[in-house]
Amino acid sequence: MKPVKIGILGLGTVGGGTVNVLTRNAEEIARRAGREIQITRASARSLDRPRICDTQGIELTTDSFAIVNDPEIEVVLELIGGDSLAKDLVMQAIENGKHVVTANKALIALHGNEIFSKASEKGVMVLFEAAVAGGIPIIKAIREGLSGNRIEWLAGIINGTGNFILTEMRDKGRDFEDVLAEAQALGYAEADPTFDVEGIDAAHKLTILASIAFGIPLQFDKAYTEGITRITQQDVAYAEELGYRIKHLGIARKTEQGVELRVHPTLIPERRLLANVDGVMNAVLVQGDAVGPTLHYGAGAGAEPTASAVVADVVDVVRALTSDPENRVPHLAFQSDALVDIPVLSANEIDTAYYLRLTAEDKPGVLADISRILAAYKISIEALIQKEPKAGETSLPLILLTQKTLEKEMKAAINEIEALSTVSGQVNLIRLETLK
Repeated sequence: MKPVKIGILGLGTVGGGTVNVLTRNAEEIARRAGREIQITRASARSLDRPRICDTQGIELTTDSFAIVNDPEIEVVLELIGGDSLAKDLVMQAIENGKHVVTANKALIALHGNEIFSKASEKGVMVLFEAAVAGGIPIIKAIREGLSGNRIEWLAGIINGTGNFILTEMRDKGRDFEDVLAEAQALGYAEADPTFDVEGIDAAHKLTILASIAFGIPLQFDKAYTEGITRITQQDVAYAEELGYRIKHLGIARKTEQGVELRVHPTLIPERRLLANVDGVMNAVLVQGDAVGPTLHYGAGAGAEPTASAVVADVVDVVRALTSDPENRVPHLAFQSDALVDIPVLSANEIDTAYYLRLTAEDKPGVLADISRILAAYKISIEALIQKEPKAGETSLPLILLTQKTLEKEMKAAINEIEALSTVSGQVNLIRLETLK
C-alpha cells in the first residue's frame, strides 16, 4: 500500500519531538500501522531557527494553511497550541476531509464539541491523546481499555509545574515564590505561569477526562478552578504532621445529583500512591465499578513523551483509514447521539472533608466558640493541632480537619468564624479527599 502522507503544524518542542520519533522508529511504526508514514510538509513561524529535529526531506513553510489545503496530505498534526488560529486550521483541515491529531488541550476543552460535530459530518477522525498527561495513554485507557466499566470517579495530578512546586515546598521547606522562580528557570513554567499555578491548564485536561469518563459534553466553563498560589510552607508542614500531603488535583466524580468537576489543592493521605507522585510527573487514578482503582503514571510533558502520544494517535488513524466512520472509536468514548447532558454541580454542592488553618487569640473559650459554630452547621471535627504562641505573641495557629460536609455549609461556618473578635485574618481552606 502507498505511504500515508502527513503534515505537521508547528515544529516547537512537541513538533520536533514528533519528527524525531516518527523518523527514528519509522520501520517499527510501519509494522504496527500496516503502512509507511511519511512527513512531507511542516510549518513553523521561522524557517531559520535551530530545531531539535532533522527536517531533511520535509518541505518547510511558514504558511500553515498551505498544509491543511494540500490535497496529498491525509493527516494533519496540529502542534502549535492556542485556541484561535489552531481552531481555524483544524476546522479547515476537517472541511477538506483530512484527519487531525492534536496535542492541544485548550482547543479540545473549549471547542471540542464543535470540532467533533464537524468531524462526524465529514467522516474524519480527530484524536487528542497528547492533550492530557503527555505520554500517559490515559485517553485510550478510559475510552477503550475501561469501556466495560461504569467510571465512578477519577482524580489526577495533571499539571507537572504545580506538582514540582508542591514537591519542593514539602521536601525542602521552600516558599512558593522561590520554587516558582526555579520552575521558570528550568523551563517547567512559562514567564507568565498563570495557566499552571492558577489551575487553568489542569481544568482544560480535567474537562476532557470527565467527558470521556461519563459521556457528557465538554463543559470547561463549568469546572471549578483554584490554583496553588495561596498554599504556604506552613500548610505543607501541617499537612505532613497530620499524615497528609497536599497535591493539586483535578477531580471528577459522578453523583446522583450530577457531576463534580473541580481543580484545587487537596490533602490526601500520605500512604496513597497518588500522594507519592513527585516532581514534574503526572498520574491519574481512575475508579471503575468492575476493575476497581487503576493508577496511570508517567511523564506529563516533554518533547518525546508527548510525541509518543501523538504518534500513537497517528498509528490509530492509519489503521482505521479504510474503516467505515460508523465503526471507529467515538471521539468522546460514547456514541455522539448517546452523550448525556448531566448537570455539572457548582462548588457549593461539593461534598468533601476540609483542612482549616486560622489564627486565633490564646485565651479560654476561643476553641469552644469555633466548635459551636461548626456544630451549628453539623460539621464534625476529625483532628486538631493547636500550636503554642511564639514568644511575645498573643495569637496562635489552629489547624482543624473536618469530616465531610457540603461546601456551602462550610463557607457559611467560615464566615461566622472569621467574624469572631478572637480570630484574625482569613481562614485558609483546603479540601481533603481520602480517594477511597
